Amino acid sequence: METAVLILRITFGILFCFAGIMHLIKPKFFKNFIPDFLPKKIVNYIFGAIEFIVGFGLFFPETVKNAAMGILILMLLFLPIHIWDATKVRPAIGSKKIAYIRIPLQFLLMYCAYIMYKNS
Repeated sequence: METAVLILRITFGILFCFAGIMHLIKPKFFKNFIPDFLPKKIVNYIFGAIEFIVGFGLFFPETVKNAAMGILILMLLFLPIHIWDATKVRPAIGSKKIAYIRIPLQFLLMYCAYIMYKNS
């Protein structure tokens, strides 16, 4: 189990750091994911920074537990956005099919974050 959790930590660490950096490099890509009533640029940069920080935290034994909990909370916060996106005529993610697949994927990501949290 330790090896599997380590692989999970490294994979999530890379993915979340990459996603966080992409929020900063390509903010226009994320603008349609953010509801219009929110300040898009600020929200994008804040969540990009958070994604990078929690991803980076997975690489250090002292911060894994907090980083994994951060990912779990982040995925919970993103869940309503993904549901909202799936109900749009043109989802930000592209197709309706992908938008609907992303919803159960959120639960898988939350479960993985829980596994990392529990085993750190």
